[in-house]
Amino acid sequence: MKKILYLFFVVFFTIVYAQEKKEFQLSSHILDITVGKPVENVEVRLEKFDETINQWIAVSKKQTDKNGRIGDFLQKDKDSKSNYGKYKLIFLTEEYYKNKNIESFYPFIEVVFQIKDNQHYHVPITLSPFGYSTYRGS
Repeated sequence: MKKILYLFFVVFFTIVYAQEKKEFQLSSHILDITVGKPVENVEVRLEKFDETINQWIAVSKKQTDKNGRIGDFLQKDKDSKSNYGKYKLIFLTEEYYKNKNIESFYPFIEVVFQIKDNQHYHVPITLSPFGYSTYRGS
């Protein structure tokens, strides 16, 4: 009886988890090119430009994981244009360099971009104390 009950719960939670799997439209990633490694525990803020009031509105803030990644910005709605618009990712890099006792020129980095369709957008940065680069990844 215990085995049947255990099996029931395993199947039940597997089905619930599978149904709750969410897709996200935006991801990011930070790579420190001076050491060739991902940058973890950096706060990244996402803002959207509101054209009606001409202001940036906070959407969310996350921290990079041990691989320097954030994969869950903007939940994807395949039939909606709700994510269309101008966005800004703000990478708060100052603490990362302070913790390494390295002087840096950029206390934060802002990357502005547009979402015009329902495709996935990956907006990473490569980072060094006195420079950075960004591109639209996949």
